[in-house]
Order: sequence, then C-alpha cells, then structure tokens
Amino acid sequence: MNSSQTDAPLPLAFALEAEDGLGRAGCLTLRRGRVYTPAFMPVGTAGSIKGVSSAELVADGAEIMLANTYHLMVRMGAETIARLGGLHSLNRWTKPILTDSGGFQVMSLAKLRTLNEEGVVFASHLDGKKFLLTPESAIEAQILLGAEVAMQLDECMALPAEREAVEAACLRSLRWAERARRAWQADSRVSESTGYGLFAIVQGGTDTRLRQESAETLVAQNFAGYAIGGLAVGEGQAAMLETLEATVPFLPAHKPRYLMGVGTPSDLVASVCRGVDLFDCVLPTRSGRTALAFVGCGTINLRNARHKDDLRPLDETCGCVACGAGYSRAWLHHLFRAGEILGAVLLTRHNLFHYQRLIRTLRRAICSKQLAAFATAFAAGEQQGERGAEVFPELPEL
Repeated sequence: MNSSQTDAPLPLAFALEAEDGLGRAGCLTLRRGRVYTPAFMPVGTAGSIKGVSSAELVADGAEIMLANTYHLMVRMGAETIARLGGLHSLNRWTKPILTDSGGFQVMSLAKLRTLNEEGVVFASHLDGKKFLLTPESAIEAQILLGAEVAMQLDECMALPAEREAVEAACLRSLRWAERARRAWQADSRVSESTGYGLFAIVQGGTDTRLRQESAETLVAQNFAGYAIGGLAVGEGQAAMLETLEATVPFLPAHKPRYLMGVGTPSDLVASVCRGVDLFDCVLPTRSGRTALAFVGCGTINLRNARHKDDLRPLDETCGCVACGAGYSRAWLHHLFRAGEILGAVLLTRHNLFHYQRLIRTLRRAICSKQLAAFATAFAAGEQQGERGAEVFPELPEL
C-alpha cells in the first residue's frame, strides 16, 4: 500500500512526561482541554453516560469521554446534532470527546449488516432502515458531531476466528484507514484546525505477524494516534496481553496508544504496564446498573443478602458521592432490591470514580517509579477474592 510519509502531522499534541519500564505518563492536548494519561474514557454510547450528568462526570474525574457514531447516527442523526450546535453543546460536556467510528458494530450487529469493499450496509436495530457507512461517511459524521478525536472505520472481528478471515479483515481495515486519512485531510474543518486528530486502528486478531504488518503500515501514514482494536472480544486476558506485547513495540513512542473496549481494573493495570495510554469500556457503568461495585482490588455484589445489615460504606477510603455521603451497603442493597433508580445512579458514579482513582494512581506510580510495585500489590489483592475488595494499594501524592 502506498504511504504518505511526507504528509504534515495531523494537528494534535501529545507529550510524554515520565516513564517507568514500559509505563508512560503523558499529556494529550486537544481543542477543549488537556487529557493526562494514562486516561480512562467513560462510554456515552448515545452521547451521555447513563444516569450521570456532564457536570457529575467532571466531578468524578473524567477528562475525556467516548460517544458512539453508529448509535448517534441512527437516533438523532449527525446532521441534526450539528445543526443544533454539536454534541458538546447538547450534552453540556465542555471537555474533549472521542468518537468510535462504528467499527465495533460491524462485529456486535453482524446479523444486521452486510459488508463489502465500499463499506458497511446496516439495517438499523431500531427500525430496520438501511444506511451505508463508509470510511468517508464515518469521518463526515464524526466531524459533524464535533469530536476532537475521530476513529477510522475498521472491521472488528470476534475471536477466535479463522486466520484467513482475520487477515482479510485486517487488510480491509488498512485500506479503509487510507481512505479515512484522505477524507480527514481533505476537510478544512479539522485539517486546518489545531486540537483535532484522527486515530488509526491496528487489527490482526492474535496473530503477531498481522499485528506487526498492520502497525507498520499505519505508522508510515503518520496518523495522530494509534488504537489497538479487535481485542477483549473472546480471546481471554492472557492472549490479549501477549498480543499487546507483540504490537506496542511497533507503535511510535511520541504518539498516543489507545486500547479499545478494555476493560477490567486488572486489564487496565496490566495494559498500562505494557505501554498503553488510553482506555474505554462500558464495564463500570453497566456494572453499576446491575449492582456490581468495584471496590479495592475486587468487586462486591450489592444484591447479595449478606449486605442487608451492613452499615459500612462501599469503601471507607473512597471519596465518591456514594461513599462520601455515607450511604451504607445496607441502603444500597435495599435500593437495588426495591428497584429504585437511585441505587443504579449511585453505584454508577462510584464505579466511575473508582476507575478514575485507579488510573490516577497508575499515573502517580509511573511518575514515582513505583509502577511494578503497585501492579504486584494490586494483583495480590485481586487474588484474595472478596477480601481484596477491602484494600486499595495507595501511593503518596506527588
């Protein structure tokens, strides 16, 4: 594939501030603010975090959020959102937004789409109306939404899968990346502005050769950042981490690295130790709606009857709105058993706070050269099961 090594860098600033082993602490500067990495992006599939206002999201520590292009296209529509002032104006979020391109829905909605070289024809999961999503129209939609960081359209596959199918999807994603880059650079709304960037997505399943070839081809095209896609889709954590170890060395050190759709707290710790900067996942919010709380190095299920007389907060060391206000495990248990919405809201905010606390602690560990020690302590706490939910390995503030 032809590359464009002489093209000017896409206008987005990323600077490394500290390193510890492969772990990196950096700063991503975008049009609507700075994002200190490692960073976790809460997922607002339809443009908002379920049950959480933008102001509350900021209070819980988020510096950037993710919105989903496909879901916004089939609901309000990107053109309508742009006409009404853009996503930031509508959802009152003043910080940066990264938008997924719809590539994940190529996998998750496989029964509702057909795919060819031009793009993907989706039958909307809402009303069955068909529409074509191409690398170019995905870029147009993300620009209309007003995202600071846009993603190329790619073909994401569930694993395990036949190597031939994985290779075909990987090569198609590379061809689509080139088309996305051209569409982005041809659009003056972003190509001539500062604080915006287009990320490419490395694919290849768990095949290390395909991952290397994908990374090298994309790096030659000088994208603003690089995502590692197609993981946490059925391969298991060990295979995911092995794939990361084989992929990250082929990504440029001066560009941000984003592991898409990941993951558990353990995934975050392990991936930061392997050189990843950005993460997103629905797990903290979805778990909050189903009574599962992330506490310390473990989890607790608030529906369990053993919590009905427990007056302790979820986590005595946590400063979230639920723990800080003194809501007890007994009361949260009652709220979920009674079907009260407040239970899901409080637990969602607790989980989001917990994830931001974890990612900030990882950043401090890198800056203080304690990343390996923290990862070891976290893994030890996790192995204790529910007992590990009582202790969060803290580091001194810098």
